[in-house]
Amino acid sequence: MEASPTLHDPLSGVVVVLLADFLRQHQGWGWLRLVAGATPYKEVPGLNMVKVMGSGHGGGFTLRPSATHQGLICNFSHLDLALRFLDSPAVQAYRSRAREWWTGVLSVQSARGHWDKQAWQATSPEALGQHTDNEEGLRAPFAVLTRASIVPTKAMAFWRYAPAAQADLSQAPGCLLAMGLGEAPLVRQCTFSLWKDTGSMLQYAQQGAHQVASAAAYKHQFFSESLFVRMQVLQMAGVWMGRSYDPQVLKLSATSPADLKASALEPSHV
Repeated sequence: MEASPTLHDPLSGVVVVLLADFLRQHQGWGWLRLVAGATPYKEVPGLNMVKVMGSGHGGGFTLRPSATHQGLICNFSHLDLALRFLDSPAVQAYRSRAREWWTGVLSVQSARGHWDKQAWQATSPEALGQHTDNEEGLRAPFAVLTRASIVPTKAMAFWRYAPAAQADLSQAPGCLLAMGLGEAPLVRQCTFSLWKDTGSMLQYAQQGAHQVASAAAYKHQFFSESLFVRMQVLQMAGVWMGRSYDPQVLKLSATSPADLKASALEPSHV
């Protein structure tokens, strides 16, 4: 019998997400970011993890790659270090070369599964530096990150379902932003989405093309590894798909009992 894969210690911290749609004249610079991967970020203080990711055409989840859309997903040990990174030359280099960009700082509320054999944990109060209840935080938008390693022999079967689910996502009521990302073509995929409220997200996840895709993934075991993460938005700014996200900093808040209950109902893939 094959031995179970060795799992790494769980990952805990504050998440930074950067989305960029490069100007045409900077496509080459963006391509070099994909080639370099995590290497340029080795000395960034407090950085626990970084993923430099490509995207499908138009920032979607399609077989056709985008020449201009990219995403950066990072995990930092502390909120202060995450905010410092957003003001760094590395992030400014993305913004100055992008036609549109969006950045968010997020705390993990709940997570299920693994990414590169590593589970994610809820962001600790120590990582945030404070932890208070307030109504503003509880009304704040939240984000969902899903990723999966697709079994290579089942990739074509998976891709028969994925485009329809992604199309529904971009049009789903209550979805404020959505982008398809990928570490590797066809077989290592990720989706990042921003939601107005839990009800909107659950309505999308449990109906239509996404529900069909989720049922097929479970039945046919499309994934060798998957991860679902729900995150609270602490700060966001930028313009994406023509929509402006005014810079805002939201007070940190504890997760409410209602949100904890909703998290238990959330799907394994969005």
